[in-house]
Amino acid sequence: MTRFRDKVAVITGAGQGIGEAYALALAEQGAGVVIAEIDKLAGQRVANTLIKEGHDALFVETDIASVESCHALAEAVTERFGGVDFLVNNAAIFAGKRKDGLLTVDWAYYQRFMEVNMNGLLLVTRAIYPAMVSRGGGSIVNQSSTAAWAGGDFYSLSKAATNALTVSLAREMGSMNIRVNAIAPGPTDTPATRNSVSPERLEQIVSQMPIARLGTTNDVVEACLFLLSDQSSWITGQIIAIDGGSVVRF
Repeated sequence: MTRFRDKVAVITGAGQGIGEAYALALAEQGAGVVIAEIDKLAGQRVANTLIKEGHDALFVETDIASVESCHALAEAVTERFGGVDFLVNNAAIFAGKRKDGLLTVDWAYYQRFMEVNMNGLLLVTRAIYPAMVSRGGGSIVNQSSTAAWAGGDFYSLSKAATNALTVSLAREMGSMNIRVNAIAPGPTDTPATRNSVSPERLEQIVSQMPIARLGTTNDVVEACLFLLSDQSSWITGQIIAIDGGSVVRF
């Protein structure tokens, strides 16, 4: 499959879970893939796997909450590939996040959490977009969550901010021929979900969904590939829920 032959994709947080699935799928369809990951061992593992399978891949150790690290990512990508066509802003703190309320969460932890989950998306986009403009435009997919519409804690707040950033960036970048959309997965069967939500709670959530099963990484990946591709050339500023109907909006 060569739908993305000669294209270059940067995926943040691609060392595991859905991010890794994005990287594998894009590589299998011909794209050069950049694994931007703070976990050096995980990121290098994914890149090595792709290279062994004959794909063009690069690992860049990246802290998306750091301006300097994001610019170093952009420089490394440009030096290796010359430009960028796709950006998937997937990295976020989720697995192992503290269970606390907005009124009681440790302030230093909250600040770091939002620097990654909210500001990190914008920092990577600011660093990468010139490399997209140099290729004549491209497509960005941000990783949101149905938690954005549920409320409840700082994770929900960060994903509501992701939705707002998606719409704002879509308006600002349209004239650059860059489309910006977001995917909002519902409960998806990943190690992060299994480690963060009890089996009893997952069972309760699934039982209330119109399509009563956990999502799979494939469910989410196919939506991402569609939004990156020319098939969605007139779609921007949209947040698409991939959630078995758990959130219904009019």
